[in-house]
Amino acid sequence: MRSKPVSRRVVLQSSIAATAWIAAAPAVIGQAQAATLKLKCSSSLPNDPKYANGRVYYDNLVKNLKANGLSEQVDVTFFPDNQLGQEIDVINSVKLGVIDLMVSGSSISANLVPLVGTFDLGYLFTSFPQQTKAFDSGAAKPIEDALLKGANIRIIAWAYNFGARSVLAKKPVKTPEDLAGLKIRTLPNPIITECLRLMGAAATPLAFGEIYTALQAGVLDGLEHDPPTILASKFYETSKHYALTQHIFSPLAIYFSDATFNRMDPKLREGFLDAAKKAAADSRTHGLAVEKEALAALTEKGVTIVECDKEAFRKRVLPQTDNFIKARPEAKPVVDMIRATQA
Repeated sequence: MRSKPVSRRVVLQSSIAATAWIAAAPAVIGQAQAATLKLKCSSSLPNDPKYANGRVYYDNLVKNLKANGLSEQVDVTFFPDNQLGQEIDVINSVKLGVIDLMVSGSSISANLVPLVGTFDLGYLFTSFPQQTKAFDSGAAKPIEDALLKGANIRIIAWAYNFGARSVLAKKPVKTPEDLAGLKIRTLPNPIITECLRLMGAAATPLAFGEIYTALQAGVLDGLEHDPPTILASKFYETSKHYALTQHIFSPLAIYFSDATFNRMDPKLREGFLDAAKKAAADSRTHGLAVEKEALAALTEKGVTIVECDKEAFRKRVLPQTDNFIKARPEAKPVVDMIRATQA
């Protein structure tokens, strides 16, 4: 069989097509690599699937991404236990778009946008269900807008820290007088620090990752946190008296970098945000149930649960909200909505 001669024109066309394919190859490869969106999710808490809110949220997120058919399109890697740095560094990385997601209390972002500190005011909320009703009625919107405008961070949804913040100490605390002079760790947040100071403590701001060794060394006399976190982080090994002051019902925020939001394909983003919001709702349900379990588990670990004079603490903290509103009048509508909401 005799082959046909190949014309110079055909060779030239083939050469041009090959050159065009080679030039386009990086873009094609780039598209293939971009098929799976890789996200980083940070939490300061341990990798505990039951008592650590970050891990619980992450597991719910993975479950809901799968339900939305996005398992192959979105790959979220979870970094618990301060693996990506202390919380103040992580929240700044979320602001810059270096880290995509962060699961933490509202308190840490108050360092970037002080108005967020409204949610840290002592005895502002009466329960987590009351908090959700207030947020659903619009109380969270001004805070979310301020955080986006001031720090390029979005709130995907609000969940719960797994219980109200109360005081774990090396001695029983029933009244403000019992708390006097005790070095109690607080978040590096001026609002929470002020709340504990008004309650009577020698409030001591400290990064989360440094708490355990500080308690061991006697640098601290205790800390304030929710029961599951105390259990998951094994703080009960250093302090045996848990006073149910319940001074703060701290909302858990699902922080999302605005830079990541903007680079996501709109269709993918819609499905991702839907899954992320459902994960927050699932985490809220889990949080309410696990607080009681954690208290029971702490008792088994030798911790004494102390019923304290909560009203005495509340009266001492009451001026904090009025002073905060005087300094930041834009907080007044938020506070009013929260106080008007019944559980």
